[in-house]
Amino acid sequence: MTSGRARREPIRRLWHGALAYAALVVIGWCAVAPILWALAASLKTEGAVSDPNPIPAHPQWSNYGRVFAVVPLGRMLLNTAGYAACVTAGQVLFCSLAGYAFARLRFPGREALFVAYLATLMVPLTVTVIPQFVLMRRLGWVDTPWAMIVPGLFGSAFGTYLMRQFFRTLPAELEEAAILDGCTTWQIYWRVLLPHARPAITVLAVLTWITVWNDFLWPLVMIQRTEIATATLGLVQLQGQYHTDWSLLMAAALLALTPLLLVYAVAQKTFVRGIAQSGLGGR
Repeated sequence: MTSGRARREPIRRLWHGALAYAALVVIGWCAVAPILWALAASLKTEGAVSDPNPIPAHPQWSNYGRVFAVVPLGRMLLNTAGYAACVTAGQVLFCSLAGYAFARLRFPGREALFVAYLATLMVPLTVTVIPQFVLMRRLGWVDTPWAMIVPGLFGSAFGTYLMRQFFRTLPAELEEAAILDGCTTWQIYWRVLLPHARPAITVLAVLTWITVWNDFLWPLVMIQRTEIATATLGLVQLQGQYHTDWSLLMAAALLALTPLLLVYAVAQKTFVRGIAQSGLGGR
């Protein structure tokens, strides 16, 4: 009986592994298939977009050049990169400061304040759009870059939670040794703990960059001038009310997607390690 179970065990593991890989292949295909379709459509003529043949007979590489002739996509990509860089820098700084305070400093009401801060995650974005718009209008920042940068500059509940969870995993001996060396609270944060939080910082930076880059509702409300418009608004400009050149739109969408793929490719290893170490990996 024991020998029979021992013989069946490798077969069962093989089946489990095969099923797991098959599921991953299906999930991966579901994620990649839309991108491949967009790539194929961007290389077709306008009338051949609906052609079921995934490989265009005569690739129209000129579609990518036509995008910049129709809309100033290059300027819009630079605008979006500038907004994303500023917001990402602010999120990393202020979320790491708040996360350090909630994780390592002791003060009255710390846990209650943290729970109340996390509760803001349950507030839908659409609820805050009108109050933020009224505030931006009173400040005179409507249709200016400040409206794209300032509201997201000073941290978020998710980013604070992410950094707090990571700081809690660091050994207390690091802080104790820094105190013995005469470090202040700021020096402990900046020189001792923050360098060890690089994986969590990478996760926060990548997620913030993607969020700002893909944001559509807030730029749509705040921006009217093409000179400071974002890439998502440029994609909307390519959609006509009665007619849309889908090959041109898919080319523009892939151009807007390329920076995100590059950012993730560069930060992939650190990003995955940060997810695992910050408590977001399901451990």
